[in-house]
Amino acid sequence: MTDKQLWGGETAKAAQNFPISGETVPVSVVHWLARIKGAAAAVNAELGGLDKRRAGKIEKAAAEIVAGKHDDQFPIDVFQTGSGTSTNMNANEVIANLAGEGVHPNDHVNMGQSSNDVFPSAVHLAALDLATRELLPALKLLERSLARKAKSFQHVVKSGRTHLMDAVPVTLGQEFGGYAAQIALGQERVRDALVRVGQIPLGGTATGTGLNTHPKFAEKVRARLKKESGLRQIAAPADRFEAQAARDALVELSGALKVIAVSLTKIAGDIALMGSGPRAGIGELFLPELQKGSSIMPGKVNPVLPEVVLQVSAQVIGNDTAITVGGMQGQFELNVRIPLIARNLIQSIHLLSTASTAFAEKCIDGIKANKAGTDASAGATLAVATALNGAIGYDKATTIVKKATESGRPLREVALEEGVDAKLYDATIDLRRIAAGNQA
Repeated sequence: MTDKQLWGGETAKAAQNFPISGETVPVSVVHWLARIKGAAAAVNAELGGLDKRRAGKIEKAAAEIVAGKHDDQFPIDVFQTGSGTSTNMNANEVIANLAGEGVHPNDHVNMGQSSNDVFPSAVHLAALDLATRELLPALKLLERSLARKAKSFQHVVKSGRTHLMDAVPVTLGQEFGGYAAQIALGQERVRDALVRVGQIPLGGTATGTGLNTHPKFAEKVRARLKKESGLRQIAAPADRFEAQAARDALVELSGALKVIAVSLTKIAGDIALMGSGPRAGIGELFLPELQKGSSIMPGKVNPVLPEVVLQVSAQVIGNDTAITVGGMQGQFELNVRIPLIARNLIQSIHLLSTASTAFAEKCIDGIKANKAGTDASAGATLAVATALNGAIGYDKATTIVKKATESGRPLREVALEEGVDAKLYDATIDLRRIAAGNQA
């Protein structure tokens, strides 16, 4: 970190004006803002607007910020002016002071830029970067963990459940295969959204017109950023006024993250329920024993990782609501809720990345089938009588199920008593075949 204060008067004013949350702008956004400043300086020199000596000094200063050497020089609260102007000025001042004498924060560091186009561009690129390098790999890791369990559990038959009530048998493998598919589809949704997240509004300056910016500036800066970062989605916007006035692409990405949170809620909730017990619950899974589950009840083990995932999912869904509201509140040529959107979107990406990794490595990979529990549930569900419908009819099967339910007697015993042929029953009520359904 830096020994001396590098920011100037505008940063000091903003720090005093916004004593709101104690939480600063996400560091990933700050680093991408610096990347843009460095690339802009190089392009401005190439286009003849900035002398090479100043440009080189700006590039060097920006690179130090990107490397994380000056993170403590960005003190402004994330809840600030809605365009992010304060943080853009903060970056201009820090880079100018690092560059030294003769470099002006506005005339040189901010050349060809406005807070209105450069700050949202930094937010888009930070989200694109983190989603590409952290979230998608974490989701792929989780998908593969679930797919491996689906394969290992493919012959473990258990009772299916609909409405939390007994249903016809399924296999644990089928259930985990469904979970893996949810996460695979979540990745597709994120990748689809990232195409539009990569379309940045750089070059629009104050209102989208590009005033005071060289016509080739944005194209050249994007090309440089794309080459340096390897993020192939970086591109020109479909329309420069849409790109500056609205943050729809970030809202879309947040929506994809919300769907993943919904999927994770389903998966984690199911796994916690199937692992409940060990004696008084469903008891179809053994979850990894990671820590003591109670400070008073000896030997108690809780589904701690599913509970973490459920809490993270709730936070992501809440973040999406705030992002949605923020996306709605752009007026005319500029959305002015960008810091709010940035804060929540970056947090959602981070939380889903870390939670998915922990869920895969600390929970899913260590899950084992409780064969006694799955056998018991498969053998107990009276819904297997559904397989008899074609031979004896729905009404007759219903009578048998009701009689077995009321008496507590085995389904086979009641069925034979009701006139079902024993050979027919035994040939039909094959749990593994029933679980295979029309794939048998």
